[in-house]
Amino acid sequence: MPPYPGPADQSIPAEQTAYLPPYPGQAQQPVAPEGWFRDEVPAQAPAPAPAPVQDWSQGGQGVGMPAAAAEQTAYLPPYPGPAEQSAPAEETAYLPPVPAPAQDEDGAGQAAWGHLPAVAGGLPPQAAAAPAEDGAEAVEVTTWSPPTLAGNTLRAVDPAQARAEGRSPIIDPGPQSAILTAALGLLLGVAAALGQYALLVPLIALQALTAAGWFRLNGMWPARQGIALAFAGAVVADVAVLAVDRTYGPGAIVGTLGAWVLLTLVLQLRSHADPDERMSGLMASVASAALAIICAGYLAAGSAAVSVGAAAVAVAVFARALPLPTAPSVGVSLAAAAGAGIAVGGLTSVGVGGALIGLVCGVCALIGLRVAAYDYPSKFVHMTAGVALPLAAAAPAVYLIGRVVG
Repeated sequence: MPPYPGPADQSIPAEQTAYLPPYPGQAQQPVAPEGWFRDEVPAQAPAPAPAPVQDWSQGGQGVGMPAAAAEQTAYLPPYPGPAEQSAPAEETAYLPPVPAPAQDEDGAGQAAWGHLPAVAGGLPPQAAAAPAEDGAEAVEVTTWSPPTLAGNTLRAVDPAQARAEGRSPIIDPGPQSAILTAALGLLLGVAAALGQYALLVPLIALQALTAAGWFRLNGMWPARQGIALAFAGAVVADVAVLAVDRTYGPGAIVGTLGAWVLLTLVLQLRSHADPDERMSGLMASVASAALAIICAGYLAAGSAAVSVGAAAVAVAVFARALPLPTAPSVGVSLAAAAGAGIAVGGLTSVGVGGALIGLVCGVCALIGLRVAAYDYPSKFVHMTAGVALPLAAAAPAVYLIGRVVG
């Protein structure tokens, strides 16, 4: 083999020695340029044309690529370049939204939360119509029909359907309940004139209606244990008031109420129901027991004040059931209650002070009627809570105003 040519020897072309190992001489030859390992023309030759630049956004065909190379790559799938979206909006319009709202340069990140623009495919018809449906439902919920004043004589629609149809949740007890309330009020007034033990008979009926009606008004039925517990508290309060002097009657009522609240709390803590149901049962039981127990205020009050207050409630409830607009009906009811107080007060020792008792008891009766009329009450609610709540709400007023006037 002939000697390896030195750096000044150019007799042998570089192509023939490109792949030979370096000469182990004193002066190490520099590493051959990268271009020597490619099929390129030596540096002395004119510079070749630049390599075609690939523009992958145009389907993989480079700018300046020869026709033969383009034909070889014509059927290859396009390369997803960085500026190309991963999929058209039509293919992703019904996919669930991306958890993170990543915003890209082209604005495609608007689809992260399901808010695609209309030009990019938009939302499906069901989702696009959802806000309009929600708005329409809100209008139905907030736009109620006028309250029903004639009572609920025919219970053909459940509360869910009535709420969806936009019917008013206020349904007054009506004339039937008003007649029963007036009859029970007159019985209380007449029995009070006969004595405490005579008053005890219609009072127990009032307390039973209060305990049962409150649970049904709150949608809890059957609730035998809660009703029995509330009614038992009312009976204990009656016995406690009868056992002490009339002066200590309020103390006996408050003591019974406190003991029954504690007993109800202990019983609810021992329940194995869900926490939400347990809390609802606790509130309903405490409220029902409290309303039934405060009815014992008729026993603690004077007999004349009981007669005036019961008569005022009876007249106010009956006047409220008349077919009149709301504002005139309320005015007529209060005026009738005050007039009944004056009339009955003149027959008793209360005198003219009966007007104040009648007016306050009339206000309490209207409050009880409104409570019994709320949230689509059934006919059973009207026949129990609608009858008892006006009289139960007026019991504290009978005692307090009776003490002030008497």
